[in-house]
Parts: sequence; structure tokens; C-alpha cells
Amino acid sequence: MNHSIYSADRMTHLKIVVVALFAGILVAGFGIAAHNSSDDGYTQTARVMKAGKPVAITSSGTSMVR
Repeated sequence: MNHSIYSADRMTHLKIVVVALFAGILVAGFGIAAHNSSDDGYTQTARVMKAGKPVAITSSGTSMVR
């Protein structure tokens, strides 16, 4: 068993590359499978907002920078 990546042989490096490639494919596959592919997301509906009564703001949470 090699405890250092510097002293590892060719097969150990190959195993690391294969495991990393498999993990990348697994993550990409999970992301594609979790993607919402319904056609309902492409339709847009118009939402109308009407103005209500005026509101007076007495204080704000912003800080002044000098």
C-alpha cells in the first residue's frame, strides 16, 4: 500500500483517475436526473398588480457611509 501520492506506482494513479471519473459521471447523472423537464415551466402568465393605498415609511434600515 502506498501512503504517499509521490511514491505511488502507475496502477495506484490509474485507480485514482478511474474513481474520480466514476464520481464525476455519477454527479453529472444525478444532476441530469434531478433536472425538471416539464413543459409547464416554459409558459408564462401575466400577473397584474394594482396599487393600493400610499404608505409612509418613517425609518429605514440602511446605514449611511461617510
